Amino acid sequence: MSDIEQLKKQSLFSNDTINGEIATLNLGPTHPATHGIFQNVLKVDGEKILSSEQTVGYIHRAFEKLAERRPYNQITPITDRLNYCSSPINNLGWDMTVEKLIGAGVPKRVDYMRVIIMELARIADHLVCNSVIGVDTGALTGFTYMFQQREAIYELFEEVCGARLTTNIGRIGGFERDFSPVFHEKLKKFLKDFPKHFNEFDSLLSRNRIFMDRTIGGGPISGERALDYGFTGPNLRAAGVDYDVRVMNPYASYEDFDFIIPVGTQGDTYDRFQVRQEEIRQSLAIIHQAYNNLPEGDYYSKDIPEFYLPAKEDVYTKMEALIYHFKIVMGEIPVPVGEVYHSVEGGNGELGYYLISDGGRTPYRLQFRRPCFIYYQAYPEMITGQTISDAVLTLSSLNVIAGELDA
Repeated sequence: MSDIEQLKKQSLFSNDTINGEIATLNLGPTHPATHGIFQNVLKVDGEKILSSEQTVGYIHRAFEKLAERRPYNQITPITDRLNYCSSPINNLGWDMTVEKLIGAGVPKRVDYMRVIIMELARIADHLVCNSVIGVDTGALTGFTYMFQQREAIYELFEEVCGARLTTNIGRIGGFERDFSPVFHEKLKKFLKDFPKHFNEFDSLLSRNRIFMDRTIGGGPISGERALDYGFTGPNLRAAGVDYDVRVMNPYASYEDFDFIIPVGTQGDTYDRFQVRQEEIRQSLAIIHQAYNNLPEGDYYSKDIPEFYLPAKEDVYTKMEALIYHFKIVMGEIPVPVGEVYHSVEGGNGELGYYLISDGGRTPYRLQFRRPCFIYYQAYPEMITGQTISDAVLTLSSLNVIAGELDA
């Protein structure tokens, strides 16, 4: 039996008609085109992709099982390692999940502070994705421009919590501290300077003929198929479905803000790029609204002292604060029995936390709904019949984050 006949019998090819010489191309798990540790084995006839097979799990870290052995406040750093391009959204989503379980409310100021931080994180996430799409079409300049702006956002995170990439930002019940004067100064500067730089980046690519030729029609998916696969976030909206968790199931007072949900029509690489570009503009608008109307009040809830770590100076001087500090850090605070699901609009789509508590000091069961893991399954269908260069750009435009994929 010839090699071609043997290939025809493999499941990868089903009943495809194969003409010419068939090659196997291994993209990953350590290939610069994959932007992450995962493997794509492509069967190609020249440049045309006949079929593909994906392998994930190269950096699987058993986050859900780790979380089931940790007190609730110690799970936040685990969420950092999901989509590490927008860690604060993961962190604050987890805090809100626990607050939902224990029935705790937070001051309006906390909601608005959370919105500011989460929208900054969304901008940073989209900047990485769209600038990398540019790199994969041969345009490096926009990448360097936008990483300077990403650096400005990381300086804001650093001012809030002391960390940059894996932020561990916020707490159950609020924030560790209020926004500092330096944060206010840096945020005002960012809001003033960023639009000019972003518009320059947009003008480099959005109407660039080479960029448009490389991205229009690449890796398309219809809205119906995207829903079948369980798409959410920018990838779903690029396919023409206007679903956004912030609007459909508001949290953190998102109902207070006016913003537009951008949608595409073709669900291709160019639409995914443009949807993220417009979402960056909408995130800026939300930040302006939240910051200009930032309520007065506390930056944490005083109604849940058994869950919110007291200030260090109180721990040193007040017996009650010392007791709470010890019990929270040591995981001695029992959580009510219950079952909750809470989701937020992450950088890549609906990031959900399904939490079951049996009343113990740690979750009985915790599952992360990782949008990357859900929509990556559509990748073979999206690139079949496309070229290798299309496959690279499609992967970039999906914004598959390996940490979220392999949690």
